[in-house]
Amino acid sequence: MKTIRYLLPLIAVIPLFLLRDFTPDNELRYLSIADEALRNGDLFAFTNHGVAYADKPPLYLWIVMLGKLLFGQHCMLFLGLFSILPALGVVWIMNRWVREATSEAERTSGSLMLITSGFFLGSAVVMRMDMLMCLFIVLSLRSFYLLYAGKGSPSQRWLFPVWVFLAVFSKGPVGILVPLLSVVVFLVVKKQLRTLGRYWGWRTWLVLVLLAGAWFSGVYAEGGREYLDNLLFNQTVNRAVDSFHHKAPFWYYGVAIWYSLAPWSLLMIGVLVAGVACRKIRNGMTDLERLFLTIALTTLVMLSLISSKIQIYLLPAFPFFCYLTVLWLPKFERKTWLSLLVAIPAFILMLALPGIFIAARYNETLLASAWAPISAALLSIGSIWTLVRLLRGKLYGGINTLAITMLITIFVGSFALPAFNDQVGYGNLCRSVLETVQEKGAKEIYVYKVRRPENMDVYLGRVPVEITAEELADSAQAIMRSSVVMFRQRDLGRDSLLTRFVGEQTIHTVGGNAFIVAEQKNGPITADSLSVKP
Repeated sequence: MKTIRYLLPLIAVIPLFLLRDFTPDNELRYLSIADEALRNGDLFAFTNHGVAYADKPPLYLWIVMLGKLLFGQHCMLFLGLFSILPALGVVWIMNRWVREATSEAERTSGSLMLITSGFFLGSAVVMRMDMLMCLFIVLSLRSFYLLYAGKGSPSQRWLFPVWVFLAVFSKGPVGILVPLLSVVVFLVVKKQLRTLGRYWGWRTWLVLVLLAGAWFSGVYAEGGREYLDNLLFNQTVNRAVDSFHHKAPFWYYGVAIWYSLAPWSLLMIGVLVAGVACRKIRNGMTDLERLFLTIALTTLVMLSLISSKIQIYLLPAFPFFCYLTVLWLPKFERKTWLSLLVAIPAFILMLALPGIFIAARYNETLLASAWAPISAALLSIGSIWTLVRLLRGKLYGGINTLAITMLITIFVGSFALPAFNDQVGYGNLCRSVLETVQEKGAKEIYVYKVRRPENMDVYLGRVPVEITAEELADSAQAIMRSSVVMFRQRDLGRDSLLTRFVGEQTIHTVGGNAFIVAEQKNGPITADSLSVKP
């Protein structure tokens, strides 16, 4: 059973790491920042194409830099391990945490539910620092509980602040806010707030101040006061109060949690609401259950009060929503309604096979690889078997079947990724451009309206020059000759300036993008020469 908990999820995502491209929005940016830091010899104050990048602490960027030094290039599998292994670490810690209160079968179901929850699984397969932060937050709260319950060794008093610092060092202030507020609220609920100093006392603050002081000293030495102010205030206070990035209303997570925890959101939220409403469960809560409930709800409310919001920010709460469900499931005498909460998403996933063929009518690329319908068929078959097991009264069997089906689907579906990588990232596009540059002797690389092109330097070895419509019109004859110009396919025919510029020249298409080696056969192009202005 332990193999299913840990080895199966790891095996399921390995092909995904081996076969997919880096995404341009965040992953490619982290790689570009790491490359720039290695060139400049930076360790604490980072830049993205010369512009200060104080958005994130250095731990994850150090990992990216280490990978480049070890392999000579950015290795997706190496970086992916720092997402999936922390995820499995969270599962392992939570299982040890609830070991005395649950059976082996219950922990197996809890493990599979957590690892296959929508945004927990998503965080385990993308190159981000969120899962590392989640791991350190869970470790810190586990240390607190061991100290609170009198089960912790003396080392836990020192480990507690170390885990908190590493959580901050991974992602930022949420790393300290979640354990601090969760402990305070829990002690308030237990009417033991006067004992707060046992956990957040001089020892904790001394370790945090010393470690943070060393970090901030490095930042100041490399980036100066302006960078330090940006790190400490602009990226914390401003994002919390009136965010300039990912701003969303208070109720955002009240909606996002339903699909973030899918396909288990109905079960987890249903059990939570029913458990709180049930007097027997509410009055009989153990300290462990009360702590899990406190952490989950405190994190949800705290993040809702912060101005900057995206679904993945809620990640530290997911393990506690999941394992509170594991603790409370056996306490409900009637299981039919619980089976229904699993059967509803299973029924929806059962429609995966017909769904992919219907969707392919509107997007033919969905059938670009035979692996896509095969994986959809496996998901449909596994969902049907889940429904059968639920009808036979096997709730945990149904949960396990659906979760294992999802992991098998991910494993098989990963082999379809090469057919979709042109839509995922810029790797194939840039490789094709480089081949053309070498073959044709093109002197420059330009991009026109391509999304987030600045970090293509990871592939190209140079930053492509972004041009506007006016620059394309005014400078076409002078600067575009014998140069590569990249653009979006959909703009041909829509953008009259681009359409006129491309003319009859050979178009190389890669996914949704394209490029030409510009040759001025039609004479100079100006905005005044077009019947429709850009």
